[in-house]
Amino acid sequence: MNQAKPASPGRRKFTAGVAVATVAPTMFFIGKARAAEQVVVRTPGGVFDDVKKETIYDPFRKETGIEVVPVAATTAKLMAMMKSGQNELDLIDTGDSTLLELEKSNYLQAINYDEFKYTNPADIDPVVKRKYQVGCFIYAMVLGYNTKAIKPGSEPKSWAEFWDLKKFPGRRTLPDMASGTPSLEFALIADGVPMDKLYPLDIDRAFKSMSRIRSAIPKFWDTGALSSTMLADNEVAMGAIWSTRAAVAIDQGAPLGIMWNQNALLAQAYGIPVGAKNLANAKKFIDWSSTPEAQARWLAKYKAIPVNTKAYGATSKDLMDPATGTPWTRSKGFLLDINWWADNRQKVGQYWSKWIIS
Repeated sequence: MNQAKPASPGRRKFTAGVAVATVAPTMFFIGKARAAEQVVVRTPGGVFDDVKKETIYDPFRKETGIEVVPVAATTAKLMAMMKSGQNELDLIDTGDSTLLELEKSNYLQAINYDEFKYTNPADIDPVVKRKYQVGCFIYAMVLGYNTKAIKPGSEPKSWAEFWDLKKFPGRRTLPDMASGTPSLEFALIADGVPMDKLYPLDIDRAFKSMSRIRSAIPKFWDTGALSSTMLADNEVAMGAIWSTRAAVAIDQGAPLGIMWNQNALLAQAYGIPVGAKNLANAKKFIDWSSTPEAQARWLAKYKAIPVNTKAYGATSKDLMDPATGTPWTRSKGFLLDINWWADNRQKVGQYWSKWIIS
C-alpha cells in the first residue's frame, strides 16, 4: 500500500486542535460552570464550526444571551461517549444515520415541535422532521477531485471510473469507519449494482470491491476537514467527500472540483440527548436556527440545501442541476438508507476492523 505523505504544518496544527477537542472535551465544560447560559453542542469541527460561528452561533448569542460551546468529535467518539454514560452534551449536531442509531439505543429524547416559537414546523421538509431528530440541512457524499491533478472535464464520471486504477492511476481517499458510514454503496455501484437496488447492502461484495482499490488509498479520512485538506493539498487526486466540505474549500480558493453523478443524499440533523443539562437552551437553539432567515444566512455560505422550505431561495446555483431545475441530490443521487445503517453499523464495523488490518 502507498504511504501517506508527512502532514503539512497546517494539517498538524488542525490535527492537534481536533485532538484537544475530542479527547479532552472536559476543557470546554470547565468554562460551562462560569457561564450562566450555555448550550454544549457536538459538531464535526473544522470549517463547519468556522462558518456556523459567524452565521449561527454568534447571532444566536447576541439575540438570546446563550453561548454556544461547540465540541468537535468524530462519530466513533460520539458513540463511545454516549454508550459510556459520560455525556456532557446538551445537543448533538451530526448525521441523521448516527442519530437514528442513538434513538434506537434510547439515548435521545423526543422533539416537541409544538413548543417552537421562532420557526413554523410546517415549513420544515417532512423528510427530515422526525420524532427524535430534526434536519438542519441536506447535502451529499460526492466524488471530489483536485483540479491541478485532474483537469476539469476529464475527471471520473462514475464510481466505476473512480475504481478504474488503469484509467485513473492517482491516489484516492474514502471515508473511514470512524466517519460514520464507509462508502459501501459506492463500492457496490462500482461493482455493477444499480443505485435503486443497493439495499440491503451486500457487505461481503462491498469489501471485496474496496479491496480492488486499497493500494491507491494512502489514508481513509475520519473527519470532513481531513478529507478536504487531503484533496486541497493534492495528497490525493480524488476522493469521496461531503459536498459541503468541498464547496466551502472551493470558496476559499482550494483547487477542487465536484462530480455529482451517483451522489449519496444525506442529512445533517439535531438530536437532544437524554439528561441534557441545558435542555431549554438546546430546544431554543434548534427552534431559532431552523428559521428561514437563519437557514438562508448559514447555508448560502456553507453551500447546503435548507430544510426550511421558506429558505429555498438561498440555495446556491452550484447545488442545482440546470437540466432539471432540481438539486443534484434529487436528479443524480440516491437516498442513503439510514435505517439499514442503524441496524448494521456494528456488523460493518466488525468487518472493517478485520479488513483494515488485512
